[in-house]
Amino acid sequence: MAGTASTVPVTAAGIGVLAVVLAGCLAGGPAEERFRGDQPPRVVDRWTSCADEAPAAGLLPPGGSDATSLPLLDDSFTPVAAVLCGQQVQRRPDGGQEMVATERRADDVGALVAALRLPDERRAAGPCTLDMVIPPWLALLDQQGRWVRPGIPVGPCGKPRTEVGEALDGLRMTTVATRPIREIESAEAAAAGCVQRWADMVAVQAGFGETTAPVSAAPSIAAGTALRLCVYDVPAAERGSGKPAGEFAYGRVLPPDRTAAVTRALATTGPVAACATPAGRFALLRPVDGTGPEVYVELDGCRRVLVTPPGGPPSLGQADPTLPGLLG
Repeated sequence: MAGTASTVPVTAAGIGVLAVVLAGCLAGGPAEERFRGDQPPRVVDRWTSCADEAPAAGLLPPGGSDATSLPLLDDSFTPVAAVLCGQQVQRRPDGGQEMVATERRADDVGALVAALRLPDERRAAGPCTLDMVIPPWLALLDQQGRWVRPGIPVGPCGKPRTEVGEALDGLRMTTVATRPIREIESAEAAAAGCVQRWADMVAVQAGFGETTAPVSAAPSIAAGTALRLCVYDVPAAERGSGKPAGEFAYGRVLPPDRTAAVTRALATTGPVAACATPAGRFALLRPVDGTGPEVYVELDGCRRVLVTPPGGPPSLGQADPTLPGLLG
């Protein structure tokens, strides 16, 4: 979806223990060498919690990105449990979603310990993909409650060895604690069927130099189509940027009489007028059934309309004077 305002392209491998930041190219030559030294991992007397020991571990990146350069696990420390500090999206009882930091524990760590005691593999001389595999923030605990952060042995391209990923995926983990980090979707946005954060695509399209193009933006909306309205406020810091991101303000499915009035107003969309005033609020109209065009309307500022039909080029126009009021 062109209007979504996501920030980091991250996907999870397996059950999400290893994360992959995607890229699509190849890099030639040997992977970057990392100096580990011969010292064993540092032993800390007593584990407390992820909140105390790894407060930033839930962020991607960095996650446990430094683990590929930490000292490797040796025979001087005997783990009996593993703790993984990370994050996940969690839906609340009110329908909203939030990102939470998680602390998960596993006691069946034999396969993981064996994998962590493997050596680094020889670096490849050939091409390696540029995707960055981020290990989890991992602590190993011994019978006395002491803990270490072990290094993650790497393969030919400097990424975690496959044995480590397989062992992590095989862990039977129990969630010990969670704590909120930030809201992903408010209860109000969820109830309205709207996304919490959306980009002002009118400003994006106008930035392509089409602010004075004499194009009508009147969409083709079939009679009887139910329209979902989502309205977003653009923070002052975002206005005038290349892709202003708005935060959900309100939304609903329009009643039939209001849908008919909005459709009539859209039919009178005219050629866009020259204007450079950033919008502080915009609306997104989409058919509830997922068919038909997306329609963006600036509710202040230049009050332009952008129509993006399925499979067709976007069209920019000037809103009928009554249209912003119909969407209030």
